[in-house]
Amino acid sequence: MMKEIFKNKKLLLIVLVALTLGGVLGWMVKPSSGHQETEAAVHNHDEGNEVWTCSMHPQIRQSEPGQCPICGMDLIPASTKRSSASSNPLIHEMTPEAVAMANIHTSRVTGVSPEGELFLTGKVKADERQLASVTAKFPGRIDQLFVNFTGQVVRQGERLATIYSPELVTAQKELLEAASTKSTYPELYQAAREKLRLWKLNEKQIDDLEGSGKVQDQFDVLADKSGIVTQRNISVGDYVNTGSVLFDIVDLNRVWIMIDAYESDLPFVKIGDEVNFTAAGIPGETFKAKITYIDPVINSSTRAASVRAEASNSNGELRPEMFINARVRTTLRKGQSSLAIPRTALLWSGKRSIVYVKVPDTEFPTYEMREITIGPRMGEMWLVEAGLEAGEEIVTNGVFAIDAAAQLSGNYSMLMRPDVKTMDVPQAFREQITALADAYFKVKNGLVADDPKATQSALEQLEAALDQIDMAGLKGQAHDHWMALKQKFSEATKMMQAEESLDGLRQHFSMLSENMLEMTESFGLEKDKVYKDFCPMAFDNKGAFWLSETEEILNPYFGEAMLSCGEVKETYLKGQKVFEDGGPAKQAASGHNH
Repeated sequence: MMKEIFKNKKLLLIVLVALTLGGVLGWMVKPSSGHQETEAAVHNHDEGNEVWTCSMHPQIRQSEPGQCPICGMDLIPASTKRSSASSNPLIHEMTPEAVAMANIHTSRVTGVSPEGELFLTGKVKADERQLASVTAKFPGRIDQLFVNFTGQVVRQGERLATIYSPELVTAQKELLEAASTKSTYPELYQAAREKLRLWKLNEKQIDDLEGSGKVQDQFDVLADKSGIVTQRNISVGDYVNTGSVLFDIVDLNRVWIMIDAYESDLPFVKIGDEVNFTAAGIPGETFKAKITYIDPVINSSTRAASVRAEASNSNGELRPEMFINARVRTTLRKGQSSLAIPRTALLWSGKRSIVYVKVPDTEFPTYEMREITIGPRMGEMWLVEAGLEAGEEIVTNGVFAIDAAAQLSGNYSMLMRPDVKTMDVPQAFREQITALADAYFKVKNGLVADDPKATQSALEQLEAALDQIDMAGLKGQAHDHWMALKQKFSEATKMMQAEESLDGLRQHFSMLSENMLEMTESFGLEKDKVYKDFCPMAFDNKGAFWLSETEEILNPYFGEAMLSCGEVKETYLKGQKVFEDGGPAKQAASGHNH
């Protein structure tokens, strides 16, 4: 019994020692739970931030550095690719490496000279007025040809062929018989002569025939005018009828220059303009012509109109169907924009025209997609009617690279843009609502000057301008939207007219301003530039907007008390579209003034 107890104690001791050693070794090898959790958290945090992408192909996303599988460029951390300021989907940021890789160049928007040159292409054509067909005046058989090949030069009155005509022989005999009895039957005699006249024999030929008393069996075919034979339709022995075309002759001393002018070129071309042109087959020589006709119909296939110019060709160098390159001196029309951009800066898709404007003062190269309105083309430049200002910096090389990168990044691009808020309305309507805006500016300026009388006087002008707006040309959504706005304008105006204090006027001016901003964004104004201003301290720090005709902050909600309090939120340019979720493409970066 004692032996069994002793054995059990010995076994128990061995088990206890083993457990103790195992615990010590486990504690030494296994890290603490708190340290493990911290390390895992750090690992997960690093793994979440360390996303690597390609500056040229942002769709590439990897968890570790390496090279882009598409272009082979070194991947960069995605966290350094964009700054926090580029949340606007119309703006796209790129790294300096991507800019260099895409060979992106920019230039300033500048004006162009009112005079320039338009480069067009075309062909030499024969003057249709110098074309002539030699026809058979009487039926007969071709007995002899004096013109045997096309291209032969002939002169007016020259013999081209001879015809034997049995009918003409009979007519001659009738004349000779009638001549012998003309004193008795003068009517028959005159009828016989008239028959020969109808077969285009002249009076001399008829008199010679009558005087000789002999019947001629062959008559000559004479050239009606000088020129080059372009077509010979007969051979010796052919029988021809009256009216059959024997030869085609053209005089190339004067030729037509037929030029293709696209729709955008037509405003620069007018009748009487001088054209300088060169022919591919005559190097080193420049010719002159004068525009005499512009086709009133556009070719539906080429979208071009034919412009005809006339040129002298006394030495015969210009041949029909020669290709020519023409230059037409152009002059800007009165009131036409003088801003122009290079052809390479423009992305064009249907009616949409897009450029990328470089955003100034940014950490990374940043480009803003801007939809503009273009005018006619002048050589390698496009006139800009709306959407850009002189001095702005636009991309002139690498535009497609920026647009593709923006699309891949999920930003707006040429193929994907936000919905447009601005509606198409008649020009006359925009001019009328611009007059309404001018009256609004007088109301605003009365409040800026703390002058309630001037404000009330301006309200009367605003009410009159509102009554004069004709909405007959508005249709569909534009009509309904303006009807609702007009009602709100009327209500805000009446509420302001019922107030005498500045505080009351300013309270309702906020509603008037909201309607004016909505009208500006929905229809546009015929003003080069207006500004959407914001005062964050108005109405107990609730803030309020207003529309201003000047960039300088002049606060209508506080007047002289805090005249410069506010900031420019957006800038509206004449003719520029406003997007539903992005405001106008040009957004201001002004700070807040106090």
